[in-house]
Parts: sequence; C-alpha cells; structure tokens
Amino acid sequence: MTRSVHRTRRMVQVTGVGAAALLALTACSSSGDDSSAQSGSSASDAASTSGKLSGEVTVFAAASLKESFETLGKEFEQAHPGTKVTFSFGGSDALAASITGGAPADVFASASPKTMKIVTDAGDNATEPATFVRNQLEIATLPGNPDKVASLKDLTNPDLKVVLCDKSVPCGAAAETALTASELKLTPVSYEQDVKSALNKVVLKEADAAVVYKTDVKAAGDKVEGVEFPESADAVNDYPITLLKESENTGTAKAFIALVRSAEGQKVLTAAGFLKP
Repeated sequence: MTRSVHRTRRMVQVTGVGAAALLALTACSSSGDDSSAQSGSSASDAASTSGKLSGEVTVFAAASLKESFETLGKEFEQAHPGTKVTFSFGGSDALAASITGGAPADVFASASPKTMKIVTDAGDNATEPATFVRNQLEIATLPGNPDKVASLKDLTNPDLKVVLCDKSVPCGAAAETALTASELKLTPVSYEQDVKSALNKVVLKEADAAVVYKTDVKAAGDKVEGVEFPESADAVNDYPITLLKESENTGTAKAFIALVRSAEGQKVLTAAGFLKP
C-alpha cells in the first residue's frame, strides 16, 4: 500500500536565547490521499515549467541577513505576484537544529559553512550549498565611542562591559578566532545567541561594546559606532545558501535563491556591507 506524507506548513519563528522551533505536523494516510499530494506536487512543477511562480516560500536565515533578505523578499513578491516569502531569522546553529528536527522550510542561508554542514550531514536534507556573500567582524561601541575603543585589545579593559556572541554561533566562533590569533583573553559580561542580540545590548546601553558583523553596525545607523580591527581579516565568514529537499515549492524556492545570487541580489547585499564571495 502506498503512503504519502503531507507536511502542514507553518511559519517558524526562531529568535534569540531559548528559541524553539515548531516541528512540522505529519500524518500518514491511505492511498485515498495520494491524489491531493500529487496535485500539490504537480502544481509546483507546473508553475516551474510555465515560468509563473506562486505560493509561499519559507526561508530560514542567519540573523545578520535580516535587513537584506527582507528587502529581497519584498522585491521578489513584487516581481512575482501570487508569491509570499516568509522568514525565520536567528542563530545559524539554532536554525540548523530546527531543520534537522523536522521544521518545515524551503531555503536555508547560514552564516558559516560549519553550521550549514549540520544540515547537509544529517541525511538527505539539502542540495549542494553555494557561498553567496562573506562577512567581517567589527566592534560596535556606544555612539561617539565615549570609551575611546580603538582596538580589539582595548576590549580586555576590565572596566568595560563587553558582549560577544556565543561560541556556538558563527559570529561568536569568528570572534574567538580573532581573539586567539591576537593571543588575547576577553571575559564578556554575556554571550548572546545571535548577532542581533549582541548588538542590541549596546543599542540599549546595557553594554559598552560588542563584537558583531560590519553589516549589523551599518544597519544600526547612529545607534552605535563601528571600530574596525585588523584581526577581523583572520575571521571572515562565508555564507552558504541551499535549497532544502523537503521543500514543497521547489520552483519558487529556487527562484528566490537565484535572486539572492543574482547581480541585483548582490547589489542589495553589498550595499548592506557584505563582501562578495
């Protein structure tokens, strides 16, 4: 007896510390349900073949991509009426765990190859990832840089309240690489689960400085001040993107990935401070 699995699509919100992913609801039924599953697949294939895109695409993406991907999502929806791009932003490690745990998604964009590998290594989950941008670290300080932070070494001052991303997420791993290369030891007041949470500590004046990405400093505008440091060149992160094989709308998902990697997509990303791959 043949069986089909119908995955109920839900928008999965993954944010900050203690983020929890909603697992997709699955139901096994008799062959009487085969026609509905096949019609859904046929609709996706037909849309791809005809060139007309439709339906919803769920994108799991690293927190640092929020502003750029939201811009690209709006452009995509305007270019393809009848489509909808839904995002879940968060720490790449938490997103990867959600995907391998069964959360419904079509596209995964990670802030490092290491976190992408969690997904690609967990069975038949993803197609071949492709690097689409790179990102470099920067120090975010309070506006005007009142503590006169000029280097990574300055962050070791015990009088400063410094925040880092957790070592399990790409921005934290990159910061650890830069600190190790500089032979510096830094004791932060907190480790945050994604780069936006680390930056927000400075924005809210709960910390004097944070090691984040250049793109996040730029997105924050005058809420923080950025300080470059040469050691960041030793810890540049590649960002890979992939189509997930559990996608229920592969044609539209592939088209969104194509936009991200296109000249127009690269224009939006580099304007946000990302480096070309």
